[in-house]
Amino acid sequence: MSDLYQTIANSSAGNRVFSAIKLPIPLQLERYSVGLNSFVAGDVLVGAAANSQLMAGVLGVLKTAPAASIHTLVGMPSESAIQKCSVSAGVNVANYSASREDKQRFKVLLLDASGISNTGELAVCKQFFQPVIRKLANCGRILVLGRPPEQCELDRRIAQRGLEGLVKSLGKEIGNGASANLVYVAEGAEHQLHSTLQFFLSPKSAYVSGQVVRVGAADFDVAPCDWEKPLAGKLALVTGAAQGIGMAIAETLARDGATVMVLDIPPMADKLAKLAARLDGVALEVDITAADAPAMISSAAQVQGGLDIIVHNAGITRDKTMAGMKDDFWNKVIDVNISSEERINARLLDDGSLKENGRIVCVSSISGIAGNMGQTNYATSKACVIGMVQGMAPELARKNITINAVAPGFIETQMTDAIPFAIREAGRRMNSMKQGGQPVDVAEAIGYFASPASQGVTGNVMRVCGQSLLGA
Repeated sequence: MSDLYQTIANSSAGNRVFSAIKLPIPLQLERYSVGLNSFVAGDVLVGAAANSQLMAGVLGVLKTAPAASIHTLVGMPSESAIQKCSVSAGVNVANYSASREDKQRFKVLLLDASGISNTGELAVCKQFFQPVIRKLANCGRILVLGRPPEQCELDRRIAQRGLEGLVKSLGKEIGNGASANLVYVAEGAEHQLHSTLQFFLSPKSAYVSGQVVRVGAADFDVAPCDWEKPLAGKLALVTGAAQGIGMAIAETLARDGATVMVLDIPPMADKLAKLAARLDGVALEVDITAADAPAMISSAAQVQGGLDIIVHNAGITRDKTMAGMKDDFWNKVIDVNISSEERINARLLDDGSLKENGRIVCVSSISGIAGNMGQTNYATSKACVIGMVQGMAPELARKNITINAVAPGFIETQMTDAIPFAIREAGRRMNSMKQGGQPVDVAEAIGYFASPASQGVTGNVMRVCGQSLLGA
């Protein structure tokens, strides 16, 4: 859907007027397009705290971005250690000495803060970011790496947890379409960084900011043969796929090489068939709340050799305040949005239709995190999705299956276009990006979770909301 305010604000005349009266000017975000041969294009500044251990892996990943030029900040305690890592990684890292006068702009500011062991050492964050924060390019990326606080001794735990406040605040300060995110990397998971760095440093994460993702150790690595087609040879099922976000998910997974089974209710049959034909996929006309739906999905999957990925996207709203909530409104939303997912998961896991090393990705909502007036049923169902993801992750890890969720904020769809103007504009502007997201933003996050290289990424709930003020 179109955003007239953003269009006018970015026009030549509109930009002058909006700037003069100090109205926000939401930049057009840079998004991924097929054919980009480098997930980062531009100058990258890296830094690390003393005793940090992730830089060798970081440089190894950045080496695969041919259009990236890597620098390190002179005067950081880790300057010499980074240069040593660069030699072993076979990467050229140039020294950079910050000054207010130079015109340098960085596409990425990346700090390895994993070595911070107490709150006094948090000063390294200020030492790194303060001289260069204003040199972050439009649609740039800030990424901080740390260790999961819950796996640290007390002093270190306190300091590492502090990184969340740092990153979320930076995300609200930087503006200009840039984002800031935090990745906690468990001990032993240093080799699991590739897909996570590629996602957070690339245009694929255009509408993801202020988020915290945990990367855990995995028993093995599953790197795709082709990073442009990471899902080649995989079979993916997307529910609620006939339009909107579901269609974008199906298109993105197909773009990444997957064969896609698109599922929706029978009234959407025509749209579903056209989508399946366009993607060279398979159409399934199924009501996921029907008693035989899990068996039908399982049978269709087994005909294709078994599922590698299932994306639970189908969902409905029936909005009313609790005082006026009808039984049917409550029951239908709970059944579609969570109970059906539980039944489908149980069947596919019990009969092996979802294969080992599989991926389950669920679509939750920021309403499930923050709640929303008039959506007690919807918010409850989407909070249940989060509970399912976090509860099932340890059990599924024993089968090398990951489960994660995305929680969209205001995404431009036919549904949001029908919202009254004032409410719609508030939804669009109440985030750090000052604009609504696109369905593809949700789809890109799901593609990241679905990647075979995301084996160490499970139990996460990542908001795709431009760092919305709701639930922040």
